[in-house]
This record gives sequence, C-alpha cells and structure tokens, in this order.
Amino acid sequence: MADLFADYPRAMQRSTAFDEMFSRDGGLRPDYSGVNDVLQSLNLSDVSARAEAMARTFLDRGVTFDFAGEERAWPLDIVPRIIPGAEWNRLSAGVAQRVTALEMFLNDVYDRMEIVRDGVVPRSLITTSAHFHREVHGLATPGGVRVHISGIDLVRDDAGVFRVLEDNVRVPSGVSYVLENRRAIAKGLPEAFSGASIRSVEEYPRRLLSALRRTAPEGVDDPTVVVLTPGVYNSAYFEHTLLAGMMGVELVEGRDLVCRGNRVYMRTTEGEQRVDVIYKRLDDEFLDPLQFRADSMLGAPGLINAAREGNVTIANAVGNGVADDKLVYTYVPDIIRYYLGEEPIIPNVDTYRLQEPAACEEVMDRLAELVLKPVDGSGGKGLVIGPAATGEELAALREKVLADPRGWIAQPVLQLSTVPTLDGETFGPRHVDLRPFAVNDGEEVWVLPGGLTRVALTEGSLVVNSSQGGGSKDTWVVDSAGSEQSPAAPTAVPWSTRRSARTAQRVWPSAFHSRGNSADQYDEQQQQQQQQSQGGPRC
Repeated sequence: MADLFADYPRAMQRSTAFDEMFSRDGGLRPDYSGVNDVLQSLNLSDVSARAEAMARTFLDRGVTFDFAGEERAWPLDIVPRIIPGAEWNRLSAGVAQRVTALEMFLNDVYDRMEIVRDGVVPRSLITTSAHFHREVHGLATPGGVRVHISGIDLVRDDAGVFRVLEDNVRVPSGVSYVLENRRAIAKGLPEAFSGASIRSVEEYPRRLLSALRRTAPEGVDDPTVVVLTPGVYNSAYFEHTLLAGMMGVELVEGRDLVCRGNRVYMRTTEGEQRVDVIYKRLDDEFLDPLQFRADSMLGAPGLINAAREGNVTIANAVGNGVADDKLVYTYVPDIIRYYLGEEPIIPNVDTYRLQEPAACEEVMDRLAELVLKPVDGSGGKGLVIGPAATGEELAALREKVLADPRGWIAQPVLQLSTVPTLDGETFGPRHVDLRPFAVNDGEEVWVLPGGLTRVALTEGSLVVNSSQGGGSKDTWVVDSAGSEQSPAAPTAVPWSTRRSARTAQRVWPSAFHSRGNSADQYDEQQQQQQQQSQGGPRC
C-alpha cells in the first residue's frame, strides 16, 4: 500500500516551520504513532471517503459557516492536531493566568483605573480604544466577573514555542465547532480515537451554564439564563442554537425581551418570565438602542439600566472589547506582572507599537518584511502580510498607518507550525493556530482541553480563519501512561481582592413594531444588522 506521507518530508523542507507530527529529520513524533498507524493502513480512496462522510454529516446537522455569502459545510481535516498532556498542562495554566489578569484589568479600567495611576499603561491607551464604552463606566458586574467566556489565540513559532497571538474576551466564537469536530472525528477515525487517552470536551456546556448561573444577580436562587442571538442571518447562528440547546436554555432575539422597572423579561406562551442572565452573542453597539446605536433592532431598550441596577447579568460584560484591542495586547505581560505579581507563562509575539515614533519609523523602513494588523480587526480582515503584498498594496498601507498610527500594530512574519492535511491525493504541511476556550465562574478559570485548531487549507498560506477560506482540525490533548491530569487552574477572584495582595417556557415572538417602516423594510434592515453584528471575533 502506498505511503500517504512519502512526499511529506520533502514538502517540509520548503518551510522553516515546526511540524506537529514529524521532526525536522523526518522522524515521527511519539504521540502521533497511533494516528499514523491507522492512516498508513488506509489507501487514498478510503481516506477521501471518510473525509467526504464527515462533510456530509456536517451538512445534515447544519454545521455550516458563511464564506463570501455562501453557506458551506464546516471544513474538518481528518488528521487531528495532538498536544501531549504535560505540554497542555502548562498552556492551560498560562491561559488561565492571562484571563485572570484581563479580568482584573477590565474591572479596574471601568472603575478606579489604578493601573493608569501607577503608570503601567497610559490613560490614552484605554480612552482611545474603539471598544472602551464610557456608558458602562462604574457599572459593577455580579461577582466581579466580566470575562465569563474567553478565547485566547495561540501559535507555535518555528522554534516550537507557543505564543499568544491575540485575546478574545468580547464574544469569542468557535467552541461549537470544537464539540462537533470531536463528534465527527470519533466516527471518521474511530480506530485511532478509541485507542488514545484523549481528554474529553463534552464538559463545556455544563461548565458554561454553571458559570452563568453562579454569576447571576445576588439573591436569585434559581436564575433564568437565555442566549441572545442577533438572528438567523448571523454567521454564527448555528453556534447560538447549539449552545442554547446543550445548556437547556432559551434562545431569544432582542424583540423577545422587554425591560420594565429596570428588570428584564422574556415573552413566552405562558406570559412574561423574568430573565436573570443574558449570554449575549451580538456586538455591544447593537445591545441597547437607548445607550448605543439608536437604530438597532437586535437588542432591547433598557438592558444597560437593568444591568446597572444589578438586576441582570450580561455575559460577557459590555465594554470588554478594550482588552481585545491589539495595542492593549502589547501591554498584557506588564498587566500580568502588575495584578498577579507573576511572569507570563505564555509569551506574546514580538510586536511594534506604531504610535511610538521610533517604532513607526523602523516599521516604515521594513514594511515589506512584516505583518501589519488593525488594532480592532478580527477574522483576519485588514491584515497585510508584507512579503505577500504588492507594491501598490504596501503604498496604500503606508498612507493608512501614517494617517492613524494608533490604529495599527506590526509583527514579524511567523512561520506557524504545520500539521499534515489532506490535499487531493496526498498529505501536505499546512499552517495552524489554536484557540483554547476558558470559562470563568468567579472562583475558577477552567480551560477546555484542546480548543479549536484552525488550518490554512492553501499551501504556504498563513491565514487560518474560516471566514478567509481556512478549515479546522480536532485537537487532542493526549495523556501518555502515568501522566498527570491538568492541575487546578488559578483562581479568578474580584480585582479589588486580588490587587490588595430548568427549561423555560417556549418563547413566543413579540408583536412587530415597525417604527413607521413597512414590514419588508424592517425585515431587510434587521437582516443587515444581523450580518453586521458578528458577535465578537469570527473564526
């Protein structure tokens, strides 16, 4: 039988990237031995048939994503990405450390700004961020938790070192694909799956629901939790429905909610029912037309006032986007040291702050060598990879950066690590990143084992986002015989403390209020807003 990896060592030589499955001399890494044995027992037609079966399963289950306006089956490659358990333990602790520090940072900047007073970060860094919302300054969150769910994007550089690429603490997306990938790969590669000690991902919905309930307003014994979606036209709508269903809570749109007396209620077939916790899956700007966009049809008027009175928990908290700002990202190592008194477990990628004249001048001289990113961009949009850009593109970029240096950062071109990926008649190395997801209930930051591995399906491409044509892999955290499970993650307690050392009734849609518009105009405007509101960084 033909060796499906016969040409792989030669393909590896075209890049300096660290390969997850093979060493530089072509040797198989021990944790991949089981997967390799199974794949080598198959021929190309067998592998292709299994891949096609997984794709059909995704379509049947509605596991799709939007690519250039077209709904496609979620692309899952048959070769998993494997992380040894001992290595994952360190990554998990590093992610929890980072989330804890960002939690404390956000509680601080929306309160006393002691980190500014102590000179760790400049005030202008915060106040000029597009996602710093003065409307919620001083708004205390139940249990002191602002970052209930987070996704911290990691990459492994060519030396094999994991680094943080960016932070997602607004509304990180993609965890539904982690759950569906695991379901699909267990059927697509059962021989390898059943023979490995792989840490489960099935605990996520229970952990998420528990965290949401534990951060309900004080005095609520049996909180009602809902998932707030922009609607069916949103690119992440599948994820909204899946998580609501797995948690056993209602999926609602803004028109299903009403605020009265600074409390929130949802309309049901049995009348109005009080809502205590809202897991929002839309951008802050669309949440409350009384505070943000007055033309928003996706949220509900009065939500911010209800939250300010302590009568409803909004997860993640409004205003978290300031911590997603890529310029703030460059200060996170100092933020960790300031609040926790610890060195960062996972380092950042080296980054230039273009608002600093010396850094900006150097970057302008090396524009064709670096990657430039808009500080408030997501989903790979706006990113310019210097070596792949044309002269015209670099000239246009130079003008944009010089006009708004605060709006950009620059980083070296990282050769992200690679994993074998099916490409027609063979397996080739394709670049990957990793988004671990963390859940914070106010007492513990729990990190989902593995997370979402995204893969660039085009040879040599460094853009892994599905919205830009990328795919995914199931991520296995594998424990070898005798290895220890992940230790307890650092405790996440309110900033002020650390710094000083039921199925609801079926929802019935509300009556349509056109505000002077026809029904067709309303539907068209709502659809446009659902598509505009990405609900945080896209996959």
